Amino acid sequence: MSQSPLNILLLGSGGRESALAWKMSQSPLCKNLYIAPGNGGTGRYGTNVAIRPTDFAAIDDFVKANGIELIVVGNEDPLVAGIQDYFEGSGVLVLGPSKEGAQLEGSKDFAKQFMCRHNIPTARYRSFTSETVDDGCKFLTELEAPYVLKADGLAAGKGVLIIDDLEEAQQSLREMLGGMFGKSSSTVVIEEFLSGIECSVFVLTDGNGGYRILPEAKDYKRIGEGDTGLNTGGMGAVSPVVFADKEFMDKVEDRIIKPTVNGLAAEGITYRGFIFLGLINVGGEPMVIEYNVRMGDPETEVVMPRIASDLVPAALAAAKGCLGDTPLETDSRAATTVMMVSGGYPGDYAKGMAITGLDENPADGVYFHAGTKLTDDGKTVTDGGRVAAATCLAPTVEEALAKSYAAVEAVDFDGKYFRRDIGRDLMAMA
Repeated sequence: MSQSPLNILLLGSGGRESALAWKMSQSPLCKNLYIAPGNGGTGRYGTNVAIRPTDFAAIDDFVKANGIELIVVGNEDPLVAGIQDYFEGSGVLVLGPSKEGAQLEGSKDFAKQFMCRHNIPTARYRSFTSETVDDGCKFLTELEAPYVLKADGLAAGKGVLIIDDLEEAQQSLREMLGGMFGKSSSTVVIEEFLSGIECSVFVLTDGNGGYRILPEAKDYKRIGEGDTGLNTGGMGAVSPVVFADKEFMDKVEDRIIKPTVNGLAAEGITYRGFIFLGLINVGGEPMVIEYNVRMGDPETEVVMPRIASDLVPAALAAAKGCLGDTPLETDSRAATTVMMVSGGYPGDYAKGMAITGLDENPADGVYFHAGTKLTDDGKTVTDGGRVAAATCLAPTVEEALAKSYAAVEAVDFDGKYFRRDIGRDLMAMA
């Protein structure tokens, strides 16, 4: 029986949601697409709706009034707050895990315990609270520098400290447990440091053992070139990743993906949605740094263009719990994205700067809006730290980057900054 076109609601407002909206809007199965709240660019793919992704009552009213059949959750906050549980049994499908499943991202201690239970390779660790802070300081003496301290809860990507000096690490542990990140650091996970190169692998699972592996990517978190300076939400991304060859990915699937998917099912945890595997390649062996329970940003901006097939049938099948033989095919071309950010980001920055050059997409690519909004007179202005991403496709990463950088040069706003070395490390490995 053929599926009728759907009314879809996408939750979120960043570059990730722009890429998801761009991809889903191309589907014959997408009747009407709504984005809540969206940004200055998502309106070209659907209708922006002024609703916060964590306002479940307002979302429920909108869903009923507009005949929404599928909710696709872009960011982690609604998932950790339990949006899947809220709509369970309502007849509305939600692509995303239950509140319990979302603890894979919402609690680093939960995630580490899950990995240990299912023999998934990860760094040695212990968790500590304010009552056991002295034990934590002692545990640090048993590790070699640098020392990795992670706030247990969500901390907007800022809850991880990597410190070279033992005394500084011990002091930071006390400060974190004393409220540095609020409730998020009431428990702190201390890990051994793993040396290697990172990449992100994405999986779409139906919660019943079925899964599809999406194109892998590598993102660049530091604000400065050469991976220096403060962490950001991501300054660019590249796909494919040169070292993620068949041998490496076979290890990822056998040692990490299958135990994760099967472990969730075995524990009775409802998980129908995306799993983000933050991995590190340690001498050719993949290990898990972290789980996220949604797609990454800016990785989504290179993953979506590399999905050659229609995303909506796979998303719908996963949300129903029956992926079956629903295809998810990969484009053989490389995709790269370069993020343009506001001057001063990730610190203080101005908003409301007029943007030119985003109206027409670059050749072989697309501009994904992130921190933008439309003024009352229809002009696009900056409205966040990460403003927009220039994504391009080409036969090789090097060619795709050349196109992405040309696309970045065509955009202008006061204070525009971008890294000029995205992908350079991978090209050196090729």
